[in-house]
Amino acid sequence: MEKLKSAPEADSERPNLPPGFRFHPTDEELVVHYLKKKATSQPLPAAIIADVDLNKYDPWELPAKANYGEQEWYFFSPRDRKYPNGARPNRATVSGYWKATGTDKPVIASLEGNRKVGVKKALVFYHGKSPKGIKTNWIMHEYNA
Repeated sequence: MEKLKSAPEADSERPNLPPGFRFHPTDEELVVHYLKKKATSQPLPAAIIADVDLNKYDPWELPAKANYGEQEWYFFSPRDRKYPNGARPNRATVSGYWKATGTDKPVIASLEGNRKVGVKKALVFYHGKSPKGIKTNWIMHEYNA
């Protein structure tokens, strides 16, 4: 699951939600109530997170694919591998690539005895081919359970 942030504003259609509704989940809520349920085919609390293959789009195209959001967008996305039998993820898009930055952060479930339930990874979008891509202001947070 990915959470995408950017400085530019984008129009996005809002689902039919009650006035005052804000979708601002914690890392724990994203993993426990959305990602794990999605991975095990359980019903989700709300149809607020769109299914999108992030490798097929550049980041500026993604706001139009989101179910909700103005400055942050949430997506479920399949994990593409760079090599068929390998572990390395493929994070290339049409005109660039996502590059991991910083260290992975554990997602801890306080209601489950402070148990680690997932990992959060920060990615930055680079325009162009690796390793000479130009860094942009697009940031994505990838969650794994």
